[in-house]
Amino acid sequence: MSDLHGAAVVLRPSVPGDVPALAAVRATPEVRARWRGGDDLAEEVAADLEDPDTRCLTVRHHGRIVGMIQWYAEDEPDYRHAGIDLFLDPSVHGRGLGTDAVRTLARHLVDAHGFHRLVIDPAADNAAAIRCYEKAGFRPVGVMRQYERGADGTWHDGLLMDLLASELVR
Repeated sequence: MSDLHGAAVVLRPSVPGDVPALAAVRATPEVRARWRGGDDLAEEVAADLEDPDTRCLTVRHHGRIVGMIQWYAEDEPDYRHAGIDLFLDPSVHGRGLGTDAVRTLARHLVDAHGFHRLVIDPAADNAAAIRCYEKAGFRPVGVMRQYERGADGTWHDGLLMDLLASELVR
């Protein structure tokens, strides 16, 4: 896969050399609160890059690594769709880079891979992420109650959002 160019970001396949920078982003308090992780985030990021079921793309802005966006496919023909996850360095939050990254990957998944439907599942209380995804055309379709366990051990709701190819904001 070649690089994907958005309005302000470049998405390129993640490589082992990206691990230190991506682990540093994952270690920021804002990202760690949502993505969590153990004592060795570099090892966890490296494992993500090796997962054959997930495609990881490094998000770059002005030549600097600012995060990672990943996608997976459900290939069962009767349920075929792709799902997206994203984390960005808090130093670039609020600049539209998340929306640009999601929109860029969504465009690729629709145009190059032929997916008719994409999903994303932010925490239900993550208003900034939800706004970001809505700007790319995702719509809330339901609350997944007690969807994920938080770092404090309690269960938290997730918001299932989806995007049909015809709804993609280009």
